[in-house]
Amino acid sequence: MVIGIIGENCTGKSTLASEIAKRIPAEVIAGKDYLRMAKSPSAAEAAFKKKLAQAVDGENVIYVAAQRDQLALLPDGAVKILAKAELGDIKERFKARMRGVLPPPVEKMLERNHGQFDGGQYDYTYDSSHGDPSAFCDGLKLC
Repeated sequence: MVIGIIGENCTGKSTLASEIAKRIPAEVIAGKDYLRMAKSPSAAEAAFKKKLAQAVDGENVIYVAAQRDQLALLPDGAVKILAKAELGDIKERFKARMRGVLPPPVEKMLERNHGQFDGGQYDYTYDSSHGDPSAFCDGLKLC
């Protein structure tokens, strides 16, 4: 099974991936980590797409994606989960990552990107501002 967890920065994607991986054996791959699969980016992307296509009916792979173009890597049959959070929560979480300081350009970037995944087609939506990953997984048919 392939599970794609998609969302903006600091929406709880990695936390959710870890919770799912505790419940089902799965390899977790984040962002562009797949580039390590080959020497050239195009060869790595092709190898990753092949791995994901084979995993749809095989081993469990969780792919954590924070960029829109990464959605195209998910094969037909992948389970897609949108991870989202309120903008204020995203800013506070990002601020904590940056040792308590959220520079204005970063804040503007977060504001610009907020909602960029809205309107897509997803099998599930996880709102980390109003729920916890364990309770979310309890309701999934996957875990």
